[in-house]
Amino acid sequence: WQEGHTIHETSEEAIHETEQQLNCYADFFENVLAIPVVPGQKTEKEKFAGAEATYTVECLMKDHKALQGATSHYFGDKFSRAYNVTFTGRDNKLQYPFQTSWGSTTRMIGAVIMAHGDNNGLVLPPKIAPVQVIVLPVAMHKAGVLEKASELKDRLVKAGLRVKLDDSDNSMGWKCAQYEMKGVPVRVEIGPRDLAEGKVMSVRRDTFEKAPLDIEGLEGEIKAMLDAIQTNMFEIARAFRDAHTADVHNMEELGRQVDGGYAKAMWCGDQACEDEIKDRFSASSRCMPFDQTPIGETCVCCGKPAKKVIYFAKAY
Repeated sequence: WQEGHTIHETSEEAIHETEQQLNCYADFFENVLAIPVVPGQKTEKEKFAGAEATYTVECLMKDHKALQGATSHYFGDKFSRAYNVTFTGRDNKLQYPFQTSWGSTTRMIGAVIMAHGDNNGLVLPPKIAPVQVIVLPVAMHKAGVLEKASELKDRLVKAGLRVKLDDSDNSMGWKCAQYEMKGVPVRVEIGPRDLAEGKVMSVRRDTFEKAPLDIEGLEGEIKAMLDAIQTNMFEIARAFRDAHTADVHNMEELGRQVDGGYAKAMWCGDQACEDEIKDRFSASSRCMPFDQTPIGETCVCCGKPAKKVIYFAKAY
């Protein structure tokens, strides 16, 4: 669980803090966890109890359900007034501070599993993988193989990478399946033939692509590969989200779309429409995105003039 609370002299400072922290979460999800997000504001119904405004980063999982990744709340001064928390202002008078709160939880781990995992197990972004590279000696009883594998492991560690060498007696097939299941981004195999040719065989976890690499300069090749995996995982997740997001203009379209991902709609702002969509389709409003470019003029539910662009989805 990660959480923060701040108090500020002015509402402007508190609102800035609220937005800044949301941007930090969006940056972390996209650039570290490789999960694209839809940032926006929660509706009155979905906001944190007592907050003036709640902001969220929404993620789409592989089962087409939405997951609230993290939230940031602006409380105004209502809690400081309720608990009589004051400070002496610049005018030497007692004032009520303005408050924020923001946080995320271990659901981030669930998000990584559900956004990237496949039938072989975990697929971990290199930036968070506990082990970025697994080195597997092939036929390690042959002269020089285990020694070279150990040397390569040490070289990669010195280059700043998180590396493990598996010199156990388990079969090669077992080892490959084990580290695929654990989501290790890169597998490096070295056997007698590789050693003779001055090469290793690399295998990417995200694409299962195999490529021979020169032992000389291996550190740079592996670093470039890890960067490519990080970028590719984000692009795959973004393409999935975009392919499962659609503009909807009536309830029939909305009902079909929420079974497959995000339904982007226009909304009048009336909670009764939110409630009807929840009752009919078991879908909730996820957020009003910061990009409010209209996709229509009338509410998807009641047909009245629309005020907001909004995302609906089935969610955890």
